[in-house]
Amino acid sequence: MTRGRDRTPSQRQLRVGEELRHALASIFERGQVRDPGLEGVSVTVTEVRMSPDLRNSTVYVMPLGGGDTGSVIDALRRAKPYLRHQVARTVRLKRVPDMDFRADGSFDRAHHVDTLLSEPRVAHDLQGTPRHRDSDDGA
Repeated sequence: MTRGRDRTPSQRQLRVGEELRHALASIFERGQVRDPGLEGVSVTVTEVRMSPDLRNSTVYVMPLGGGDTGSVIDALRRAKPYLRHQVARTVRLKRVPDMDFRADGSFDRAHHVDTLLSEPRVAHDLQGTPRHRDSDDGA
């Protein structure tokens, strides 16, 4: 049996993660978290990954429209006890998992890939036309 970090999450992990994502998104949508670091900031929950034992979760968030991600993460970590209490009221679980808030870097990685794909050298390769060799490279 395969063990380790690259293990595919179970259906239960995926379901619980999605339930937590919806619950947290609803809490943020209603503006129930009163913290100066979240004042006037809309938070998007992009993904929640659950540990195999469902006791820990990693919550990936992004402030809508950019902004200072570090201060938003700090504010969410301060509000963690309140958020766990609110999640416990809406999601029926034997135990509410601990939440580790992290900035979602997938948007930055996607932007980087788009930038690479739009470079003339890469765009030329994507079109499928062969590149001509320079006369000074010995061919």
